[in-house]
Amino acid sequence: SRLYVLAVAITKDIDFYSRFSPSPLSMKQFLDFGSENACEKTSFAFLRQELPVRLANIMKEINLLPDHLLRTPSVRLVQSWYGHIYIYIFYTYNRIHYTTILLHSFTDAVIKIRNRHNDVIPTMAQGVVEYKDTYGMDPVVSQNVQYFLDRFYMSRISIRMLLNQHTLLFGGKVKVNPAHPKQIGGIDPHCHVSDVIRDAFENARNLCDRYYMNSPDLILEEFNPKEKDKPITVVYVPSHLYHMVFELFKNAMRATMELYGDSMEYPPIQAHVALGTEDLTVKVSDRGGGVPLRKIDRLFTYTYSTAPKPDIERSHAAPLVSAYYC
Repeated sequence: SRLYVLAVAITKDIDFYSRFSPSPLSMKQFLDFGSENACEKTSFAFLRQELPVRLANIMKEINLLPDHLLRTPSVRLVQSWYGHIYIYIFYTYNRIHYTTILLHSFTDAVIKIRNRHNDVIPTMAQGVVEYKDTYGMDPVVSQNVQYFLDRFYMSRISIRMLLNQHTLLFGGKVKVNPAHPKQIGGIDPHCHVSDVIRDAFENARNLCDRYYMNSPDLILEEFNPKEKDKPITVVYVPSHLYHMVFELFKNAMRATMELYGDSMEYPPIQAHVALGTEDLTVKVSDRGGGVPLRKIDRLFTYTYSTAPKPDIERSHAAPLVSAYYC
């Protein structure tokens, strides 16, 4: 049948493209392209070759998951999403001559794909929860899942970075974001670290106030040895920094509020930003009781959390990578 022939062809294409490694891109390359050589045709040509490689690689890895995990409804849903993206990008835009209409069509398609797949992280996380609830999680499976999810989420970040840069640079009549005119796509060449941290704290605090009717304060300190009187700025993606510190603040607030209960005063959360010769360090600390030493090794595994189990149908919070409430 035609469906069988198509399935065989798709499988062969995925096997072929999965043999290639994704093209590494530096922040400087993103900046140089976005500020000096931004060309929609060039970006389109790169993406229609690069996306099949990245998608094929992650699809092959999904197929290597334990059978019972692969059969969970949530993981099967994620698998189908990636399959649909691959088919659409590869068979719609591969080997087609450039036209202005084609470029606009591709950009519109990328925007729709990006928006429709916002729930990949919580859906994949729910699949792991479904597996764990049904079959348990022995050390070998846990290690394999940890390895896969590390690669899966890193792959997703890189793909969305490519999609975001393309859509922000070419997805609209206005090429400059009025809210962030100095950004090049999603990258800020002069990202004010403390401003992003304060923004993340205030939004986490809003959630905390709504759930606990109170919240701790923030003490923020900067250490800039290069220019002591100036705020620290770096070349970075503000949304990535925001997401990381937002999750840290939620965890710190939840621990603080639960430890001190109905107390009217709560110890503040401290954030220290330090600029080194090569690195930027952001340290968030709280007085929420700490973590027992016997649990330290489990802190950075996706299958462990001290937060209560969320209602996946009501919350878009990823249950394995963030606190559920605050």
